[in-house]
Amino acid sequence: MINQNKIENYIFDNSNVIKIDSRDIKPGDIFLALQGEQKHGNEFIEHSIKKGAEYCITDKHYVTKSKKVKFVKNTIKFLILIANKKRSKYNGKVIGITGSAGKTTLKETLSFFLLKKFKTSFSIKSYNNKLGVLISILNLDLKSKYAIFELGTNNFGEIKILTKLVKPSEIFITNIQSTHIENFKNKINIAKEKSNIFFYRYNSLRKKIYLNINNTSEELILKKAKNQNRLKIILINSKSKKYFIKEIKDKKKLFEVFFSINNKIIKLYFNDIVESQLNNLLFCYAFFSENNIDLNIISKFNKKLKPVEGRGLKHKILLNNINFNLINESYNANPDTMIQSIEYFSHLKLSSKNKILIIGNMNELGKISNEMHNKVLNTIEHHKFKIVILCGEFFRRSVSKLKLVNNNYIYLENKLKIMNYIKKSIHNNDTILIKCSNKTEVNMFAKDLLKMKVNKT
Repeated sequence: MINQNKIENYIFDNSNVIKIDSRDIKPGDIFLALQGEQKHGNEFIEHSIKKGAEYCITDKHYVTKSKKVKFVKNTIKFLILIANKKRSKYNGKVIGITGSAGKTTLKETLSFFLLKKFKTSFSIKSYNNKLGVLISILNLDLKSKYAIFELGTNNFGEIKILTKLVKPSEIFITNIQSTHIENFKNKINIAKEKSNIFFYRYNSLRKKIYLNINNTSEELILKKAKNQNRLKIILINSKSKKYFIKEIKDKKKLFEVFFSINNKIIKLYFNDIVESQLNNLLFCYAFFSENNIDLNIISKFNKKLKPVEGRGLKHKILLNNINFNLINESYNANPDTMIQSIEYFSHLKLSSKNKILIIGNMNELGKISNEMHNKVLNTIEHHKFKIVILCGEFFRRSVSKLKLVNNNYIYLENKLKIMNYIKKSIHNNDTILIKCSNKTEVNMFAKDLLKMKVNKT
């Protein structure tokens, strides 16, 4: 039997060694044998050991001669115990990011800039549920100056649980949108849930909160934050006196954006205007300013910042000897982000004759599913595209209700039919934008299309 203190000390002394996929195991890692959708991780313990795993942890009976396997009564409780201990040992600044959309992109953006000067730990991928947050804490480098965590939720009560684990001193709430509305019923309930991240009773270490207020639900968060003692509120929007976008100038080939950062004007250039991208930069500028970090780091390295895969990353695709562009936003979608993507695509400085829009169902909208899918199509009708490909039952119903149409709509029921249609219809220099929820046919089509990418742009 492996001594528990030995495992604890190993986790305290190392970073990024906890893995839940045996394919990711490298020498010195710790494999968590968890129950998956189809198989239990016990089936991959021997494979992990052969790949050099230092330890394998499981709460399911497993017969082995290896001394590297640690059996525990409950894996999650075991992880919580060690995670709480490791978090208590960390003396750096902890940053917590929550919100309906944009958590991963903001985390990646902020960490990208901080890493230019500081040792920084941050959660990988979209590790923002209970298991993901636990793994992120256990993978924390105790020598890092900053640690960034995502905190996500799809139901009531989850944010306070994650907040008690992470205990962030500086907090970002990106936005409140219609994500997981099926469970929360309305945006006000989402705002209440997200607010738990800065309540003193769950997080006595919180000191600052960064907010971008654009709707009544976000106004509720601001009101709740103002009722908290010893919590500094930093606003980034037109209502802010310290951090806001002063002006955007269209220079034909480029856009000139003027950021007002604590009475200092910073000018940056962009090929396209993406609202979420500008908001993320404002968040980062505000954080750097509030923490007395050199703002020139952001200005200098902004052009090297790339979007996150599935959230706007651009690719060159080669299909049947045809070269075209792909804007991949297939990671997830809600009505707000879907409409933002449509408007962004419409305003790209390309001919509408070269723009193909492919959209799939938006999940977890509950009773308002039909209404929201109708709203998306009505938004599309204010713009013009070469082709609009729809997939998913909700869009099938919605498109049948359109009377006078401005666009050429094609309904295709699965990824195979979409691929076959694209092979016949795509031309050189066309641009496709894909937007959908996870695990939809369009999401799977995007993954297939990415296999044909030439290089990132």
